Amino acid sequence: MQANGTGAQEPEQESCRNGESSTSAAGAVHSNGLLSSANNGLPSTESPASDSSTKKKKRLSQSDEDVIRLIGQHLHGLGLDQTVDLLMQESGCRLEHPAATKFRNHVMEGEWEKAESDLNELKALMHSPSAVVRMKFLLLQQKYLEYLEDGKILEALQVLRAELTPLKYNTERIHVLSGYLMCSLPDDLRAKAEWEGKGTASRSKLLDKLQTFLPPSVMLPPRRLQTLLRQAVELQRDRCLYHNTKLDSGLDNVSLLIDHVCSRKQFPCYTQQILTEHCNEVWFCKFSNDGTKLASGSKDTTVIIWQVDPDSHQLKQLKTLEGHAYGVSYLAWSPDDTYLIACGPDDCSELWLWNVQTGELRTKMSQSHEDSLTSVAWNPDGKRFVTGGQRGQFYQCDLDGNLLDSWEGVRVQCLWCVSDGRTVLASDTHQRIRGYNFEDLTDRNIVQEDHPIMSFTVSKSGRLALLNVATQGVHLWDLQDRVLVRKYQGVTQGFYTIHSCFGGYNEDFIASGSEDHKVYIWHKRSELPIAELTGHTRTVNCVSWNPVLPGLMASASDDGTLRVWGPAPFLDSQETEGLTENYSMDS
Repeated sequence: MQANGTGAQEPEQESCRNGESSTSAAGAVHSNGLLSSANNGLPSTESPASDSSTKKKKRLSQSDEDVIRLIGQHLHGLGLDQTVDLLMQESGCRLEHPAATKFRNHVMEGEWEKAESDLNELKALMHSPSAVVRMKFLLLQQKYLEYLEDGKILEALQVLRAELTPLKYNTERIHVLSGYLMCSLPDDLRAKAEWEGKGTASRSKLLDKLQTFLPPSVMLPPRRLQTLLRQAVELQRDRCLYHNTKLDSGLDNVSLLIDHVCSRKQFPCYTQQILTEHCNEVWFCKFSNDGTKLASGSKDTTVIIWQVDPDSHQLKQLKTLEGHAYGVSYLAWSPDDTYLIACGPDDCSELWLWNVQTGELRTKMSQSHEDSLTSVAWNPDGKRFVTGGQRGQFYQCDLDGNLLDSWEGVRVQCLWCVSDGRTVLASDTHQRIRGYNFEDLTDRNIVQEDHPIMSFTVSKSGRLALLNVATQGVHLWDLQDRVLVRKYQGVTQGFYTIHSCFGGYNEDFIASGSEDHKVYIWHKRSELPIAELTGHTRTVNCVSWNPVLPGLMASASDDGTLRVWGPAPFLDSQETEGLTENYSMDS
């Protein structure tokens, strides 16, 4: 990381004097801009304690100077002004340019004419002199609002007409400001202007904005040390293989004394439950969008809805939906989780739409006995869905199963509705994913693979697609740039239909089942798996990561079970059997 202001500076802008006499600056004005007596009760720079009379001061490097200024700024923010003065005197540094100090004081005291006059002196120190107009606009805007709050309407009007308008800058904003004249009460003004009102809070925010126009050699960016520390913490979290919690942008709950490290025991690598209620191969599982339920479909012709306990995260059987004669190979929750659609394998021509809340079958759709309806995707409006199969069916239907549109001759393997509500992504038997627009009946190629695409899913952002490719494994594609981003290693993927998923907080992770009976987890940026979960005894067909509880994951297998994965239940003594790790991450 580079701190701002480390480049070369003009002689008159130097922030350190490295041993030169600075009694005039110390005697009249503090480095932090506060008036003081000559010594402020602090040890003199010529006292024996400082030993400056007998030792020549070491010349500071540019980085040392920057660090001293950053520390000084932070201490000043804490109100330790005498400490700041002593630090600057002893180091020979200057916290900021005297003109900046004077400008700061005038802004915080609301002396607007003096602050405007200070801009002329600061103009010579700026990289972009044109910034003076923008700074003056911000000053006058604050002045105008404070007059309005004080009820000085004529003075405010004078600022608006004679000072702000002649700047010929941001005319649109001036029109907005003029509308504030209609506010009869100070509370109305503050609410409409989204402004804190006259005082330290709003003037401090104003100063933060003004500082962005000044070089760091003149005035440091606001709270620069906190910004650098926060960036360092965020970078450590970003590089952490197992970080799976919300990123706290503040530093209050962070120790700066140690590096950030997440334990693998906090990651969903441990079997919490084995669900054995299905009596045959389990082909699919999917958590609801609100994370409160899990639906599983099996060769045993049933769908089981499981309830997720919000406290213990344990799953219990809620209800069973029966009658799917061919078995259930795919499930899709409606956007509001009211409905669940169940599809069967290749020889199934029926699609079942269940009301999950009541357990009633709303629709059983079949256009033709020759159809194969193996995949489905909900339109974002929750009122339509698309379905299709490898025999060339591709339909758009309403909640009652009525056919709204169809696309002829597309042999569908997997489907996904884009958030625009018009476009549907479909993988087909030509080893590609194409986008189909049902409104203008146009289609276009988006992804082209060299091997069959067995399944795919799309990230919440709609930018990334995760593909399970026959004999190749799991591939990550950027749908916007239409490029292959990464090929994940380790998984065994033949010609079985295996469903992978994005998951974890902010979808930073990827998980997939495998024909070698394992569940593989990767960090999105790492091609090598960070965990290989064992326990299943046959092919793992599907993995679903809870969208609300990032520490909860489920997998479905041909061994007839579902496994629920979570953090280690006993973080101090949990055995790590069934967990293989790889600690490297690609840069």
